Amino acid sequence: MTIKVTFPDGAARDYARGTTGTTIVEGISKSLAKKTIAMRWNGVLSDLSDALEADGKIEFVTRDSGSADALELIRHDTAHVLAEAVQELWPTTQVTIGPVIENGFYYDFFREEPFSEDDLRTIEKKMAEIVERGAAFTKEVWTRDQAKAFFETKGEAFKVELVDAIPADQSIKMYKQGQWMDLCRGPHMRTVKDVGNAFKLTKVAGAYWRGDSNNPVLSRIYGTAFATKEELEAYLHMMEEAEKRDHRKIGQEMDLYHFQPEAQGSVFWHPKGFVIYNQMEAYIRRRLNQSGYEEVKTPQLMSSKFWEQSGHWGKYRENMFVVPDEVPGTEETGPVLSGKGDLMALKPMNCPAHVQIFNQGIKSYRDLPLRMAEFGCCHRNEAHGALHGLMRVRQMTQDDAHIFCREDQIQSETEHFVHLLYSVYEHMGFKDVVIKLATRPEKFGGTIERWDAAEKALGDALRATGYDFVIAEGEGAFYAPKLEFHLKDAIGRSWQVGTLQLDYVLPERLNATYIAEDGSRQFAVMLHRAILGSLERFIGMMIESYAGKMPMWLAPTQVVVATIVSEADDYAEKLVRQLRAAGIRADLDVRNEKINYKVREHSVGKVPLMFVVGKREAEEGTVSVRRLGTEGQKVEPFMDALVALMAEATAPDLKAKAA
Repeated sequence: MTIKVTFPDGAARDYARGTTGTTIVEGISKSLAKKTIAMRWNGVLSDLSDALEADGKIEFVTRDSGSADALELIRHDTAHVLAEAVQELWPTTQVTIGPVIENGFYYDFFREEPFSEDDLRTIEKKMAEIVERGAAFTKEVWTRDQAKAFFETKGEAFKVELVDAIPADQSIKMYKQGQWMDLCRGPHMRTVKDVGNAFKLTKVAGAYWRGDSNNPVLSRIYGTAFATKEELEAYLHMMEEAEKRDHRKIGQEMDLYHFQPEAQGSVFWHPKGFVIYNQMEAYIRRRLNQSGYEEVKTPQLMSSKFWEQSGHWGKYRENMFVVPDEVPGTEETGPVLSGKGDLMALKPMNCPAHVQIFNQGIKSYRDLPLRMAEFGCCHRNEAHGALHGLMRVRQMTQDDAHIFCREDQIQSETEHFVHLLYSVYEHMGFKDVVIKLATRPEKFGGTIERWDAAEKALGDALRATGYDFVIAEGEGAFYAPKLEFHLKDAIGRSWQVGTLQLDYVLPERLNATYIAEDGSRQFAVMLHRAILGSLERFIGMMIESYAGKMPMWLAPTQVVVATIVSEADDYAEKLVRQLRAAGIRADLDVRNEKINYKVREHSVGKVPLMFVVGKREAEEGTVSVRRLGTEGQKVEPFMDALVALMAEATAPDLKAKAA
């Protein structure tokens, strides 16, 4: 019996049933076989040693391809090597789970004494020995009883629990590397040697078994791995830079904001931080006004019926803050709230509220497109452990907008939005943008036919813009496919920021209609869109990308006038008054401190410019201009320095308008 195997170029060959991927690749090319570590069989990532029992399509995964598949396999197998190394060094340690995560992997262990950072180098050395031994990965399929007996004999209680959790219709796969075995779904590379030497253990942490605080605390070891040493070193350098640029650290040094437990996940903006916030909001507001958007403001708290109608209640309820619609009681002995009031929810997004405005009055096809914008304050019940400075908050403000349009306007509106978005990002200093088209997820609202139409319409519209994009399978919102806009920052990290979602579902759910040219009533198409996304998160990203050295137009303090001697105090005060009158955010420093001390202090605060003045500058009407991050200073007339500063401090959209 034979099977037909089709290759990526469309060619097909017949092979004996039961042929393995290894046999096929070795028959094609010995050099290809040396590089190949796995295969995709009918789209499923699989072991090369798997026997092929029916017709199908094959694609080989090579270690040096730079593909996501190759990187995932390297990291997956490195996690297994980590677990083997730990049990060789500390045989009584129990292993639990070790998944691949973004930028690396981790493995959780149960032991009486948690690991320390000092243990990581010892473990890395043992891992290198195991890789050098180069044992082959071999797969065995066991019965449930076999697997449980094996782990019970070894005292691996957590693995026994994992075996019990595997559905009855799934096989129990065991992977062996030398004398060490692990329960795993696979697949794996050919041998442990394929892991290579480009790995690094990065940190240790505590974690509850299965994320439940009622369960035992495990010791988690994080690591990363790459195909080459060069890639690893570049990543580690990026991580060092990221640590220096951490917006939480810089935010404290610059006195921008803080968080505290009594308002977990909500930002306390300090005056300097709120300058950045206000400048960003003012900039986006101007851009939206110029682009035909009308700004609205909608309630924070709305009845649960809106969220039920929109579909969010069933899909998003656990992420919403819900309160009863009742007045708290005043009886000291009674409950504060009876729990009998109708349910209200703090809005996690603005779209249902914008539909309520659209639905006021009859809309004609001539009224469309209607571009409705709001700097909407939203609340999302993020898990405590997921909160991360400005990057993951519970209260956020979005530069949110919804475009209500006809179907024949989708392409033009998408093009209009994408060009606006690219212009904004360029003004913010970001030129490297990746667009992803996220398609229908497993759980979705509406029909498959409508989803197919929405995905096609959005893809066609995006192609018309001339920008390239990639497909992100199954990553759409539950009600709509979406475009995601990913930015690369100054050290090469990618951030998902802007979005455009094409939605046929919500207008139907909330009865958002217009009168068509033929007099019929039609549902509007709704484009959900944001450019910055969350202002909080975008500001955090900007702080890290610029390492706190914000562009002049965003800098909280644009210039400090600092004196060298007290005889220049009056002159310095006069300059500050003139600077502020010209709209410059200027501070005065006439403290009785040495100038080098003042320079260091304002450098930590990331003030971009200092005008240093002494007795001579006061007499001549000049300033010594010192720029953040540069050596030396330049003496020039104050009015020349002011004119140059005013030009540099002008927001980029206003510069473009003036030009």
